[in-house]
Amino acid sequence: METVQRMQEQPSTAPAAASAPGPREEGERETCVHPEVYGERPVLEIDRFSLWYGQTRALFDITIPIPAGKVTALIGPSGCGKSTLIRSVNRLNDLVDGVRIEGDMRLNGDSIYAQSVDVIDLRKRMGMVFQKSNPFPMSIYENVVYPLRIDGENRRGVLDETAERSLRAAALWDEVRDRLGSSALELSGGQQQRLCIARAVAARPEVLLMDEPCSALDPIATSRIEELIFSLRGEYTVLIVTHNMQQAARLSDYTAFMYLGHLVEYGITKRIFVKPELRQTEDYITGRFG
Repeated sequence: METVQRMQEQPSTAPAAASAPGPREEGERETCVHPEVYGERPVLEIDRFSLWYGQTRALFDITIPIPAGKVTALIGPSGCGKSTLIRSVNRLNDLVDGVRIEGDMRLNGDSIYAQSVDVIDLRKRMGMVFQKSNPFPMSIYENVVYPLRIDGENRRGVLDETAERSLRAAALWDEVRDRLGSSALELSGGQQQRLCIARAVAARPEVLLMDEPCSALDPIATSRIEELIFSLRGEYTVLIVTHNMQQAARLSDYTAFMYLGHLVEYGITKRIFVKPELRQTEDYITGRFG
């Protein structure tokens, strides 16, 4: 029985098991997608997506369905295209001069890159958390309800309910409930990042995007954020970029390994880390390169 879906840009004459350790040369790209991925309902579908910065191609025909209610991690060495891909989901790369794309992305069936798409409305359907926490210079309360404010929601009852729900979801309510009027800038780094997560989930996004959310945090704060992300599965669909393979193994349901702008292997996290299908994935996971 076929266990994986394999796609090669150019067939290799040598079997994968006999290939040399380390990254493959250009033109020998092989992609392996585990069949379990296709048994899930996708919320986000990345379909043969490619991106260029001017003449430089950064992403090569990426196809990744992101399962609903699960945590999917993007791993790979620096410069492999992880952040470029996740920023493309939120169309942040539109702000970069000379960017060109091919392919498509669909959010619950709606094309993200259709000409009729209002990018502001699109970003309301997604929450985005960056490497460095970016609380606004306003109160804790106003930070959380900001997405509702910009939509014109001013009913105090709705705002209060959203603030408490979101801060509870971000495991921050008990720490700040008595000082919601205080400046968000007075919080610690880890608290600020959790506040940004609370702000991101306030509008109940269809997908929560996280680009290295723990990279600037100490180990204790990192542990709190990881516990939080783990707890969000089921209610939210999370797509997270991480350089930390142990972090991906701890908190994700699915993992996609990328290298030099290509998707190499994508499947259930445990299989990716314990018994990957491709030699290149095994070489990266075991530290032979990257």
